[in-house]
Amino acid sequence: MTNSNQVIHINTIKAGFILLFSFFISLAGYSQTTLEGSFTHDGILRTYRVYIPAVYNPDVPVPLLFNLHGYGSNNIEQEIYGDFRPIADTADFIIVHPNGTFDFQNNRFWNTFGTSTVDDIGFLSALIDTLSADFAIDQNRIYSTGMSNGGFMSYELACGLSDRIAAIASVTGSMTFAHMNLCDARHPTPVMEIHGTADATVPYIGNTLFVPVDTLVNFWVQFNNCSIIPSVNQLPDINTLDGCTAELYVYDGGDLGSKVELYKIIGGGHTWPGAPVIVGVTNMDLSASAEIWRFFTRYDLNGLITTGVEARIEQAYSYKVYPNPGKNNFTIDLPGSSEKTILITDFMGRLVQRFTCSGNKAYLNIENKGLYFITVSANNNTSTEKVISY
Repeated sequence: MTNSNQVIHINTIKAGFILLFSFFISLAGYSQTTLEGSFTHDGILRTYRVYIPAVYNPDVPVPLLFNLHGYGSNNIEQEIYGDFRPIADTADFIIVHPNGTFDFQNNRFWNTFGTSTVDDIGFLSALIDTLSADFAIDQNRIYSTGMSNGGFMSYELACGLSDRIAAIASVTGSMTFAHMNLCDARHPTPVMEIHGTADATVPYIGNTLFVPVDTLVNFWVQFNNCSIIPSVNQLPDINTLDGCTAELYVYDGGDLGSKVELYKIIGGGHTWPGAPVIVGVTNMDLSASAEIWRFFTRYDLNGLITTGVEARIEQAYSYKVYPNPGKNNFTIDLPGSSEKTILITDFMGRLVQRFTCSGNKAYLNIENKGLYFITVSANNNTSTEKVISY
């Protein structure tokens, strides 16, 4: 693999259709590392990019996240469009952005529609082995997400590589009827689907090939033995100019603590909520990247994480932030007398404030409107709450 920290000029991003934009991103100023690698699988040269956060310690195994591009796109475009790097910088996980192969129209794709013999499941499994040889990967915490065709591929991994994939999330993706009927997942699999009701590329209501989103969700609800009656939450319409709103459906109570979550973007298009580039109707009331990682952190290959630090978090930390939603000023009621470290990050995972407090109350001032995450750490325990400033 070669180091590719440099200024990259991206002219287009395609995720099932062409998204035209001109966008600069610089990796040169980061202390993080982006590496490019390749190897031959089944006679095909396969390429990928790996993002290693600065906090990575090779002596401590960390989670691995697949972030898969859409049809006609590529790994660099997905790295930018569905960006997890600011989150990885604080949450400490490795991100891999692989490339699909080219179809007869010279578009990169993942073999999820039954039109190819390319073994993408075998390639991605081999990629896990390759990365595990070079980095300390927690083999129980490997996740997959992706945009459009990358979301389809994440479902393929849930079905065909379930011995290695702990949980998956799809943004604007689905499954084909044929592949859903053949799904052979071997364990309860937490699933998140994020989908716009006005998606013209992968229609919310489905078509002759693609499974309707409600049918897809119901399949995984039944597979995981979750409650068939969801809790429904209307998300605050923080950005009233984005042309859409969001609802969250949570189906809980599944085997091994599994859940299925659906973010239904009312009026949303074939887009990634919270993306840095607005193309079409893009919901800006949430960050798909932040919500996906929030969902993944609860699970490993054995289901809901209920031991170690995670269990102590639930027992020791149940702090209160109020008012929530609020306007600029917030109060945190903190248990215990030990010193706490408090981090405030925005919905893209960027650090806004950091301070310490040894008392039972902390006072925050958040000047800008939006969704924020307040993380409190004390005695090796950490807990995070969402707040909305309006």
